[in-house]
Amino acid sequence: MFRFSPLPTGYFQRSLLSAATFAALLLCGRADGQLNLGKPEALQGVGVDEQLGKQIPLDLVFRDEAGNIVKLADIFRGDRPVLLSLNYSNCPMLCGLQLNGLTAGLRELDWNAGQEFTVVSVSVDPLETTTRAKQTKQRYLELYGRPGVGNGWRFLVGSQENITKLANAVGFRYRFIPETREYAHSAVEIVCTPDGVVSRYLGGIQYEPKDLKLSLIEAGEGQIGSHIEQFIMSCYYYDPNSKSYVIQARRVMQLGGLATMLAIAIGIAPYWRRKKFTTEETEDNREEGS
Repeated sequence: MFRFSPLPTGYFQRSLLSAATFAALLLCGRADGQLNLGKPEALQGVGVDEQLGKQIPLDLVFRDEAGNIVKLADIFRGDRPVLLSLNYSNCPMLCGLQLNGLTAGLRELDWNAGQEFTVVSVSVDPLETTTRAKQTKQRYLELYGRPGVGNGWRFLVGSQENITKLANAVGFRYRFIPETREYAHSAVEIVCTPDGVVSRYLGGIQYEPKDLKLSLIEAGEGQIGSHIEQFIMSCYYYDPNSKSYVIQARRVMQLGGLATMLAIAIGIAPYWRRKKFTTEETEDNREEGS
């Protein structure tokens, strides 16, 4: 006869609370910064207040997954845009889904982390160790599947003071839940300029490659992307309602009209050349006849 060991006291309560918290975060995880009075008590005060155009404090100090002391200024060096997120390695559900979705989107890009852009995940858990952060990094580098990009994806841990300062700077509101010893938070990627200015927020747990690329081009301030990609960027604008980049109909019509005029010009060019040649030949014949 099989015997089952009794589950720890409060196990079901903690599991139900975690599940309810996760479900609520999926439903209200948009980075719109609005307080939803219908949220569960654990999620009151959790959300994102967009701080577009705000400078991140680059003097904040953290440790990377190798245990090295790192200033944010060492990452925001002015040479490439940065995808910044606040997560933690022991998150039971949401962080993993967010980082999985981000990795899936990045794999579709023809750019590499560490070359055209940098990815940084800062833990909101002040008790997270560099060893734990290193394990998380290894997992996502394997999932990313791009060799030689280790320095392009950083996982940082730090003190509660510096975590709070960074979270406040980017408008990331989260809270610790004592009952489950977990953190309630939203899922959002914060796109920053090379100098550490907040450029865009991409919310959710799935990231379209188009949105990732266009947001990085926008944040890159002309430093990344080919001339063609920079030109394509001018055809899109960021829609705050859909939280994605959508094509500008007027811009497309303008470009379509320009393309039509160009096609017509190319099409009639041979006719004008033939006509000019015939006219010049006729005038030459008249001069010879006279």
